[in-house]
Amino acid sequence: MDAKEEIKNRLAIEDVVGEYVRLKRAGRLWRGLSPFTNEKTPSFFVTPDKNIWHDFSSNKGGDVFSFVMEIEGIGFREALELLARKANVELEKYGSSPRISTSQKNRLLDANILAKKYFQASLVKSQPAQEYIFKTRRLTKDTVAEWGIGYAPESGGAAKFLQSKGFDTKELRSAGLISQRGGDMFYGRMMIPLCDSQGQIVGFTGRIIAKGEPKYINTPATLLYHKGRQIFGLYLAKDAIRANNLAVLVEGNLDVISSHQAGVKNVVACAGTALTLDHLKSLARLTNKVALGFDNDRAGIAATERAVILAQDLNINLYVIELPHDIKDPDELIQKDVEQWRKVLKDPKSAVEWIIDNYAATVDLNSANGKKELTTAAGRVISKLKDPVEAEHYISALARLTDTSLASLRNKIAGLSGNETKQILKTPKTEKQKSIQRHNAQVLINRILAIGLKYKNLRSVLANLPDEYLTKPLAEIKYHLLDENSIEITQDISDKLNELEIIAERIEGDKRLTLMNYLRELEILETEKRRRRLMDDFANVDNEDDKKIEILSGAIKGLNITIKLLKKTGSNDDFEGLHQVWNKRKDEV
Repeated sequence: MDAKEEIKNRLAIEDVVGEYVRLKRAGRLWRGLSPFTNEKTPSFFVTPDKNIWHDFSSNKGGDVFSFVMEIEGIGFREALELLARKANVELEKYGSSPRISTSQKNRLLDANILAKKYFQASLVKSQPAQEYIFKTRRLTKDTVAEWGIGYAPESGGAAKFLQSKGFDTKELRSAGLISQRGGDMFYGRMMIPLCDSQGQIVGFTGRIIAKGEPKYINTPATLLYHKGRQIFGLYLAKDAIRANNLAVLVEGNLDVISSHQAGVKNVVACAGTALTLDHLKSLARLTNKVALGFDNDRAGIAATERAVILAQDLNINLYVIELPHDIKDPDELIQKDVEQWRKVLKDPKSAVEWIIDNYAATVDLNSANGKKELTTAAGRVISKLKDPVEAEHYISALARLTDTSLASLRNKIAGLSGNETKQILKTPKTEKQKSIQRHNAQVLINRILAIGLKYKNLRSVLANLPDEYLTKPLAEIKYHLLDENSIEITQDISDKLNELEIIAERIEGDKRLTLMNYLRELEILETEKRRRRLMDDFANVDNEDDKKIEILSGAIKGLNITIKLLKKTGSNDDFEGLHQVWNKRKDEV
């Protein structure tokens, strides 16, 4: 038995879920309101005997691990460690924790907890520190207590205190509490704990109180703390981010604390580093909307450009919070006019639009050079956008702004991206395709298999569900339902079948017609996905028409387009013939 199964055996799923959702028994099930949406009628179900849950309002479901990952906004590794602590399972016994043992991690966490208490006690004894925190920064006692804020004395003392409590030099260095020379890491600073997504202290940031540099010092990289993954304030902001379907990402820790004190709690910050893909992945588990509160200087624009690129594969809609020109950061605006802070958060600007506007403000749009500079800078950002409709929107906006033809602007941006065929093959979606987008492929596949599971007389239709759409477990379930061959019912397959059972109960109407509609929608979605892959493949081929025809033929397998038919179209120099054939076949679907 592995660690995951041992944890499942020790924990009742209804107990774990019940820590987050108020559940009521409904026969053999437990039912409650979805923690992921604002529904009024309970559609969240837990099935204890099958150890699964399903939320019909958000169409999410799975086992206790997937629930913790969703509700906490964490990855599998973090969920495994969290549940292992609840179940009192030592992961290293299962070979699941090679980087740091449970006992070692607990020692470092304990050291940080004691360090926080030492810093808090030092704050009580220091009048200058209290003056700075309560009067200069205008933080309340409740805020100081909630965030665990303290003070590292000018004379130090944290290391000596922790050593008196049984921690040795190696442990304190591993926790980032002492320097390589053995002295305290922090002196004369306002101390703010850095916590992981469950609220465990993994490090500290120290803000100097008197004059001097550097202004901030953070815990160095340790076994607990990695600044490229750490999001400051996330453990206190998770619920507000979900409720508002928006994460506001600012630069400073004190910006976050001030905003929370003012009642605006969906605000977090990067922990003293540039925005990374891991930061965005953590936020993407909670929301698909992220608003950046960066400075509107050159560095802020560059950081926003980088964020736009990082967000492309995460289905994140990126916005920018625009502060008044005479305000340097959110903390200053909150101190001056908290209502204005709430107001700017309600009307964030699209990140790409913000970038274009900022570049436009620095050039002369009446001159050829100004237009050239703007279209180059903005075009470089637009060329990174993967959604063709979004890219077309900004190309049109940039064309109007610079009084430039769409054709010339498209050609320039195609050159900037090094991807001419991507622009040529880009076509808007038909109204029929847009209406189909209400379901994604995974939802459709689950519903198709759920109908087949419950209604045996309709199972033969599953033969029309191509294996290329399915992961291995789902393909095995398809053949299990078709009874084409015998398969081993593993735990994963059993869990999935249980989930499909619940989904089937919620599907209403004519099941045969519904099933055929789902299959048709899935085919259109997959056709569009193949078209996007085709664009990428074309981008990596120079001017070899035969190779391009070969790629196209393979990409649209199943649509009965042959190389012979493609060759008859001609016009291969600019691919217009291929484009026409593609659209003709796509529309027929």
